[in-house]
Amino acid sequence: MLKTSEPQRKTPSLKAVLRAVASSTAVETGRSVVELEQKLQQPRGRFAHIKLAR
Repeated sequence: MLKTSEPQRKTPSLKAVLRAVASSTAVETGRSVVELEQKLQQPRGRFAHIKLAR
């Protein structure tokens, strides 16, 4: 039997991730998606040196 390889998966862009998080949060909280996206894009002052795991 031949082993077939899985196709390469594309990683989502940072913009797409921010949009998904903002829209999900907006649904849960009733706030504006645009407002939440802008807040997510603002630089974080206190914990700017900490990166999230990938």
